[in-house]
Amino acid sequence: MKQAYKEAQKAYEAGEVPVGAIIVSDNKIIAKAHNQTELLKDVTAHAEILAITSASEYLGSKYLQECILYVTLEPCIMCAGALQWAQLGKLVFSASDEKRGFFRYGKELLHPKTKVLQGVMEKECSQLLKEFFKAKR
Repeated sequence: MKQAYKEAQKAYEAGEVPVGAIIVSDNKIIAKAHNQTELLKDVTAHAEILAITSASEYLGSKYLQECILYVTLEPCIMCAGALQWAQLGKLVFSASDEKRGFFRYGKELLHPKTKVLQGVMEKECSQLLKEFFKAKR
């Protein structure tokens, strides 16, 4: 999660919503990403989506069944849908997103075999998000 947090800091410094993601396979980081919706002018350029694309390219497969995604904020429903299609093995996220997080709609948005762990480094990741939005107001 520390590596995902570093990605979130990159997003923060670039004026993007500070969300970072990494994907691990066989204890090796195979993808790193952070939000780039402003830079790319693309509403789908969430950290998770960019990381999925990078990991799939690295593995040469659209499936991430043996992978773990670490992300600093609970994925939205768009990202949860992409994770379902990728058949992600495990999702680990930090801060909950009460307004736009997929858990509002249920874990069923993920693949049935995807394991979920939440709250890892929650304090640090939540604080970074709060600082970002406080500066925007």
